[in-house]
Amino acid sequence: MKIGFFDDWTLGVVKNDTHIVDVSEVLEGVHAHGPQELIQLVIENWDQVKDAFQNLANVSEGKPLTEVKMRPPIPRPDKIVCMAVNYLEYGQRPMPQIDAFLKDSDCVIGDGDTIILDADAPATIFHHEAELAVIIGKDAEGKVDQKDAMDYVFGYTGFIDVSARNIGPEGKTSFFQVKSWRTFGPMGPFIITKDEIEDPQNVDLAITVNGTGRQSFNTSDMAHSVKECIEFATRQFPLHAGDILSTGTNHQGLGALQDGDTLKLEVGNVGSMTLNVSDSLKREWERGVDEEMAARARNATA
Repeated sequence: MKIGFFDDWTLGVVKNDTHIVDVSEVLEGVHAHGPQELIQLVIENWDQVKDAFQNLANVSEGKPLTEVKMRPPIPRPDKIVCMAVNYLEYGQRPMPQIDAFLKDSDCVIGDGDTIILDADAPATIFHHEAELAVIIGKDAEGKVDQKDAMDYVFGYTGFIDVSARNIGPEGKTSFFQVKSWRTFGPMGPFIITKDEIEDPQNVDLAITVNGTGRQSFNTSDMAHSVKECIEFATRQFPLHAGDILSTGTNHQGLGALQDGDTLKLEVGNVGSMTLNVSDSLKREWERGVDEEMAARARNATA
């Protein structure tokens, strides 16, 4: 099943990939302080609501997706854990050590929104990073063994880890300053429940910018699997229902984002979302793929 928020943060079920059905009546009597609390309650109580959601979708026409405004499906997660350097770059680099960083949850935006390249971000370049994001389905208070990891997955969504490169103290890079500017976490367009993805290690992702291809890869190139990533994260801190674990990107095909760009993310059968880019300083870089970055990633220096 695909679910997501639309228009004035109405929760809906996607029907036939063309319409979305309002499921609010199923949730009458549920008291939630905002959409984030509501989606967490839905995730935590999925077994109690999923049949009612599906039944309502079966008998309702819904609204055409072309006529609604999609919102981020997890609007303000408690945690966004992003895996760092987690792809083999089409098998061209040595196995990297597993690593991750936290991205601020206030960076989340949704389909049709605008990525702001902040004037106070003195980046040498801004990049898009297409990623498959895992949505945690239940609390993991201690380390989760890989063999049990999928029990903690609710579903998946698309994520773009926008990066402002080379900001930080002299000679160093600060993930805080590179990764967590406002709007640097586009997410969506929907949550797809895990039963709809047979193998998370076989999902296609692609980004186009102004209609021109950039990134295009499959999660089979992931260095450390979804199961490994969950085990790694939970050995250090708890994960809770509604948390996001984004699984990293293949750096081949990265390119600059700049004022006026329109980029489109496509994630397997999850769906696609489109973002605009705005930069008040009108900074410019060479169009197309950043071959220097691609080479650094292949040579294990990214």
